[in-house]
Amino acid sequence: MQHLVQDFINYLTIERNLSGNTLDAYRNDLGRYCQFLQEEGIKRPDQIDIKVIQKFINTLTDIGLVASSLSRNFSSIRSFHRFLMGENIVQTNPAELLQSPRIPARLPKILDLNEIEAIMDTIDVNTNKGIRDRAIIEMLYSTGVRVSELTTLEMNNVFFQHNVIRVLGKGSKERIIPFGDRARKYLKNYISAVRSLLLRSTKSGDILFLNMRGTPLSRMGVWKIIQQYVKLAGIRKQVSPHVFRHSFATHLLEGGANLRAVQEMLGHSDIATTQIYTHLDREYLIEQHRTFHPRW
Repeated sequence: MQHLVQDFINYLTIERNLSGNTLDAYRNDLGRYCQFLQEEGIKRPDQIDIKVIQKFINTLTDIGLVASSLSRNFSSIRSFHRFLMGENIVQTNPAELLQSPRIPARLPKILDLNEIEAIMDTIDVNTNKGIRDRAIIEMLYSTGVRVSELTTLEMNNVFFQHNVIRVLGKGSKERIIPFGDRARKYLKNYISAVRSLLLRSTKSGDILFLNMRGTPLSRMGVWKIIQQYVKLAGIRKQVSPHVFRHSFATHLLEGGANLRAVQEMLGHSDIATTQIYTHLDREYLIEQHRTFHPRW
């Protein structure tokens, strides 16, 4: 069965042009699925029926997988069986008749403006590391980019004359995102005063943000940077790079930004994905009304 999974991964890589992270998720989900099938004594895909898949999903539930992970695993399985049908390896897709596990509605975590300012204020911009870190966090909040987009951003995709960056998002979709004057100030300072000192000709390439050894900064590196300043700011929330993306979108919509403009900046293919931030905005308004209206 593993060779069929590899054929499917090859198809996703070549035909669908999916990102490395998405391919890894498919690989992990289907690897676990194949292991389960092997334990059940199933060696051929035509031996799989609805009951087998349901048993697998129940097993994942029993080991404590959260609803979002269950849903992703189910989606991977359904796509895999759809591929097998398309390749005429099987005649039916046993996952097609099963309903995907329901994911409870969940509002994203955000930082308020005071918390963002508190984080920024803890960064010592009198040091090279501090100058770089301030530029990183300013850009995360000013553009709403994913951390993977930030760590792969190249120098030739930063356009100071227009205050925009060009990023390649999911599915290698290109988009242009503006950044503010404050982010511009700290980014220019980093490029002129620090990046030139970190450059290593054989290791750095054209990547914008480098670690202190002169190699491209990793996603985990950005995560560690944020944890350092969140702790210094005394913030008890769990703050990942993605929280700055959520905060970016929410604060724009709270300020009256057009939903489709925010969708474009975030790189969401479906506006329904962006609309979760309008729900958050609504919750914010209700809370403000409850707190300050004299007749609540």
